[in-house]
Amino acid sequence: MSIASKICKRKGVSLTQELAAIPAKKYFTISETAQLCGVKPYILRFWEQEFTQLRPNKRRGNRRYYQHDDLVLIRQIRKLLYEDGFTIEGASLQLRTAIKDTTSANTNNSTQLLINELEALLKMLKSSTINSNNRDQSNHGA
Repeated sequence: MSIASKICKRKGVSLTQELAAIPAKKYFTISETAQLCGVKPYILRFWEQEFTQLRPNKRRGNRRYYQHDDLVLIRQIRKLLYEDGFTIEGASLQLRTAIKDTTSANTNNSTQLLINELEALLKMLKSSTINSNNRDQSNHGA
């Protein structure tokens, strides 16, 4: 047994377990989330304190309800920590960088789409103005 496997086993994480597909549900309890993500519930509670991106909904009795995006994030955290060997601080930085890159890419795409739409609109307006001027000139000349 490798050192990484021993550490993960001690920490309540199974690396050999193939993760099941995330079911099409709106909310998951902490035990369902733990099972689907291959970690123990106490690990999830700890990660909530360490990763600001992980914020499950809390309902009566402080019960946690995770959504699909939370499960994807937890699986990403698990991979960064246990497979890629990042520290908690390193994994948190990696996630923040990935979110900034995604946000920046989305902003760039949105900006480019807006520019394209405005250019098309400007072209239509110029075309409309030229056609209008031509009609006015032909009406005055007759």
